[in-house]
Amino acid sequence: MTQTSNGRTVLAAVVALALDQLTKLAVLQFLGFQQEKVILEGFFKLVHWGNTGAAWSLFRDNNALLAIVSLVALLILVAGRRHFNTGTPLGDYAMGMVFGGIVGNIIDRFAHGHVVDFLYFHLHRRSGEELGFPAFNVADSAICIGVLILFVLSLQSNGQTADGHADASTKQSR
Repeated sequence: MTQTSNGRTVLAAVVALALDQLTKLAVLQFLGFQQEKVILEGFFKLVHWGNTGAAWSLFRDNNALLAIVSLVALLILVAGRRHFNTGTPLGDYAMGMVFGGIVGNIIDRFAHGHVVDFLYFHLHRRSGEELGFPAFNVADSAICIGVLILFVLSLQSNGQTADGHADASTKQSR
């Protein structure tokens, strides 16, 4: 990994983290806890919800444990970054998005005792019941988009390492 590659990763991490924390700060200032503001009736609300669990509130009420697990995962990803290196600027930015998103949610866990979620997409059933995707935040989006980009880039590499050589596992299977 070059200094330029590292710079792109750090830039993306800082941008993702800044956007995440600024949007959460706005939510904390303008919406009381558990409050909602309808943006598009029957489809999208800004909410101020706290998630003490992981995605989809899995492992709810385990905030401290999840903060530690997230921190360990971040350290492992940073230490093992070369294994995820796609050799492309887009891959560098994607990895930075993942790092920035993880840090954003870790900050929430320590600062608030939960992750601040505020984007809530939903539909209304005929019965009036809301059918919604779990509320999320910019950090969650950065992580998901970054992982998706890394996944697509890994499929495109077609058994090649970041330096353009055939992967050892690919050579053996030929």
